[in-house]
Amino acid sequence: MNTQGIAWGIAPIGWRNDDIPEIGADNTLSHLLSDIVVAGFEGTEVGGFFPEAQVLKKEIELRKLRIAGQWFSSFIIRDGLDAVLEDFRTQCAYLQEVQAAVIVVSEQTGSIQGLDHNVFAHKPVFGEADWDKLCAGLNKLGEVAEEYGLRLVYHHHMGTGVQTAEEVDRLMEGTDPNHVHLLYDTGHLFVSDGDCMTMLRKHIGRIAHVHFKDVRAEVLHQCRQDGRSFMQSFLSGMFTVPGDGCIAFEEVYRFLQEQGYTGWIIVEAEQDPDVAHPLEYALMARHYIDHHLLTSAAAGRS
Repeated sequence: MNTQGIAWGIAPIGWRNDDIPEIGADNTLSHLLSDIVVAGFEGTEVGGFFPEAQVLKKEIELRKLRIAGQWFSSFIIRDGLDAVLEDFRTQCAYLQEVQAAVIVVSEQTGSIQGLDHNVFAHKPVFGEADWDKLCAGLNKLGEVAEEYGLRLVYHHHMGTGVQTAEEVDRLMEGTDPNHVHLLYDTGHLFVSDGDCMTMLRKHIGRIAHVHFKDVRAEVLHQCRQDGRSFMQSFLSGMFTVPGDGCIAFEEVYRFLQEQGYTGWIIVEAEQDPDVAHPLEYALMARHYIDHHLLTSAAAGRS
């Protein structure tokens, strides 16, 4: 599925969820990786249940898969950079060993994404001193990541202080483009701002990692109306794989190609695996990519 420098992967969150470890707990690493092969993807991101690096390397090499990256929760504003660095270096070393491309950073100071709070109304808001501290810290973490052959990509995320397109603008303005890159997530952006293209066009030069997550508009409307938490919302089915919701991925993918994006596009959809069968949805995503995104892209080049 590698097309013009783009590698297609799928995240482990459809099989097991780090925030709610009990859902999908019966899905083993072997099960997950073998499903990824069956669905025809090239790799995945590291989940919280993944083993130590040497074990993981053997498992992915046997299946000819690759590791794209892994999430890192930073608390730069709350704890300070020095308190973050040791764990960050440890995770970078792990990712270097499994030959990953990126480390995905999200500032979790004040985050409500794991709390029973209305995610549509009660997100944290950073003050100017917070922004200065965060941006300076991310610049340093980006330099550290490069020591391990990785790029730091920042994940804008529902329920955090960097959620909206305006907040992403502030982060991009305050950080060094040589060291801090952007993870572009269609699902989080659509739920937050209702628009995926404006931020994509504005910050395409900073985007070094992509998550394709679709949204079911009717479920989003109900979750917003009910004031549900982030976890309640995804357990309700707010997110799904590309082609199963309302986001126009053809436009997004066409723009990425036109702008010469290279790197990973990771299909990611937080769902309850007991409700949304992981392999079924992985195959659904693969079919949509093959028959809508890749086919239309090929037609556009002919």
